[in-house]
Formats: sequence, structure tokens, C-alpha cells
Amino acid sequence: MSHALAPLPRRAAALVPVLPLAAVLALVALPPAGHGAGPADVASGLVVGYCVIRLLRERRRPLTPAAALVLGLPVVGVALAALGASSTAAGLTGLARYLQVFVLVPAAVLLLLRGRRDFRVVAWTFVGLALFEGAVGVHQYVTRTGASYQGADIRAVGTFGAQDVMGMATVVSLGLVCATGLALGRAPVWQRAAATGCALVLLAPLAVSFSRGAWIATALTCGAQLALAGLRRALKTAAALAAAGVVLVGGFGVGTAQLQERIGSIAQVADAPDQSVVDRYTLWSSATGMWRDHPLTGVGLKNFPEYRDGHATLALSSGSDTEGAGAEYHRQALLSPHNMYLLVLSEQGLIGLLTLAGAWLALLVRGVRRLLRVRRRGPGFDCALVACGLLVWVLTDFLYGDIGGPSTVVTAMALGLAAWWALAGGERCDTPSPGGVPKRAEEAVAR
Repeated sequence: MSHALAPLPRRAAALVPVLPLAAVLALVALPPAGHGAGPADVASGLVVGYCVIRLLRERRRPLTPAAALVLGLPVVGVALAALGASSTAAGLTGLARYLQVFVLVPAAVLLLLRGRRDFRVVAWTFVGLALFEGAVGVHQYVTRTGASYQGADIRAVGTFGAQDVMGMATVVSLGLVCATGLALGRAPVWQRAAATGCALVLLAPLAVSFSRGAWIATALTCGAQLALAGLRRALKTAAALAAAGVVLVGGFGVGTAQLQERIGSIAQVADAPDQSVVDRYTLWSSATGMWRDHPLTGVGLKNFPEYRDGHATLALSSGSDTEGAGAEYHRQALLSPHNMYLLVLSEQGLIGLLTLAGAWLALLVRGVRRLLRVRRRGPGFDCALVACGLLVWVLTDFLYGDIGGPSTVVTAMALGLAAWWALAGGERCDTPSPGGVPKRAEEAVAR
């Protein structure tokens, strides 16, 4: 009996570095307590500090030169744009936010993950968070206690509230991408079956989030994952999704008139756009106007609202209406172009966009190259599908949204998983050392 229980403390010790990352995701589910940093934001800062302490204790090099270059590249554009902010406080706040999301948290994830086992723990945490938020969202839809949508409180927003209607959609989408990648990997049958079930369950809350951007990004990403997994698996999964769609629409009545109209509106964004789409087009035009006036360094961090009206047309409304999900009616100002690329271009200029997008492109190229290596028989194919899928989803969603709100921490964690696979996924194995911590070693990658 003692011999059977002896390995347990060692296995538990091996999970210590990854537990803070799982805790950050768990804290995202806490309802927002108002403006300012939320619990997950604070926890992400503590994780970065914890990572620094571990590096000092272990006396090892923080990052490889390639990782330092890729993750440090966005600092250049953000720092220049911070100098052009309207105030020192605004510059420092914006600088801290960008560094948190695109540099510090991804670097901490990369350094704390010691192998594919840790990666899978975080990926399953994404799925667990998505299931929880999705359950809350479906309950809101069924009981009509969600955010207001076309006069009815049916929009699923989870614990994020009406002020962050994209929060639940982001979490559920990323969880669905993780579940799809895990289901298409080479794990034991029961794990793949569980991941497949989770992916099918998450379709319902994604549908009732009424988020067109999340739908498009998820469909594109999961389609790419299926294509990379092979034709046979793609056909099986497509059949399962079709069956799930029939059950959702016919059995549970998810296909309401509002949902059908929302789906139909995707094809009408150019011919007959609604006011939300008109506002978005106008904000995009305003952002490009700012860039033309300040092409290299932009108008400065957090200065988009100040310059918006000077470049916007009369088609722009005064804001969007939010209410429901426990909140009273509120007129929410349009403070960003709802496009990450245009937000960076307008506030940071061409230098900021090239450095930030250049880092993302480097992660994508390196990640896909590693994925193609392990596609046939190499280890970690599920990790490759999850990591590349998360990155593709985020980069696609950035066409329709930007950073902001409690769900931004989830985006940073997703970028961290993508960075681990792209920059360290082929160099760390799952073999634990005698002290319970996996060694850093060259992975047996199929060539």
C-alpha cells in the first residue's frame, strides 16, 4: 500500500507550476465587482511575480533568444505610443494593459508550462470554464434573465454581465476550440470522447450568445482543425455536429426567430447592415483617418475616444444600449473601433501594428510548422491543434473586437498556450525528474 501511494506527492509536486495558471482562469468566472482590475487580472499579475521568483530560485535563463525577440517585439510600438498619450496616467495604464496581455502573461505561461501534460491541464481548464459560463448563459436564455436583445432579456452573457456581452462568447468559443483539439488528438478513447461531448455541449451557449464575430471565428478555427486532423475524422465530426444541430433546433428550440435573424444578418452586413454594423464601419473609418494623420506612431495610447468624433461621420450613433442580466439601462459609449488591428493602427501607428502583428505572425508560422511535424505520428498533436486553434481564433476575432473587460485575461492565456507550442513545444518533454518536476529535454519529434 505504501508503494502505491508513494508517487502521489511527486505527481502533485509536478503540477505545482501549472496550478496558478488554472487559478487565473477559474477567477475569470467571478462576477465583475465594478471598474478597474478584476480578480483574474490581479491573479495574472501575481502569476507573473511567481514566475520571476521561480526563475531566480532555479537560476535558469528566462527565455530563449527567439522567444525573447518574438514576445518582446510589441514593447517597441507600445512604448512609443505611450509617450504620445494625453496624460502620463493614461500612458502608463495603456502600457501596463498591453504588456499584461501580449507580453507578460504569455511569457509567464510559456515559462511555467513544463510539458504537454501541463499544457493539457490548462486546456481542460479552458473547457471547464467554458462549460460553467455556458451553463449560466443557457440558464439566462431559458429563464429570460440575460442581457437585453431586441427587447427581450435572452442574450447569454454568463457571469460577465451586460457591460461585457462578448465575455461569455469569448470564453465558450475558446473552450470549444480546446475541446475540439483535444478530441482530434491521439489521447485515450475516453478522453477524446469526453472532449467531443464537451464540444457538442458548448454549441448551445455559443448559439445563444448572439455573437456573430464569435460564430465566424469558431467556425473558421474548428474547420481548420478538422482539415488538419484528416478527412475521415472531419467527416465523423461534421456528422456529429449536424446531429447536434438538429437536436438543438428541433429538440430544445434553440432556433428562435431572433437567432435565425441574427444568423441571416451575417450575409447582410454589406447590403442592409443594422445600426451596430453601421457604427462599426464608421468607427473603422474613423480609425483609418487617425492613422492617415499620424501614420508612424498613431495618436497615442487610449486617445481613440478623444480623436473619434473629429474623423467620424454623422452615421455614428451616440452609443449602444445595455441592460438586463441584473443591470439597469445604460448607454455605453463607443470608445474603440471594435477591431484590434485598427485600434493598434490608430493609437500606435504603423510601427505598433508591424511589431504586434509581426509577433503574432511569427507565433503562427512557428506553431504551424511544429504542427505539421507532429501531424503524422509525432507526440503532442492534440497540443498542436489546441495551440494553433487558439491563436487562429484570437487573430480572427480581432477583426471584429479588441481587448477590454475581464475576458481579456483569457485572451492573454490563450496567447500564452500558443507561445508555448510555437517557442518551446518541441523542446520540453513530459518525463518527470526525481524531484517531481519535468526535465527540459529535446522531444522526439517526427521528422
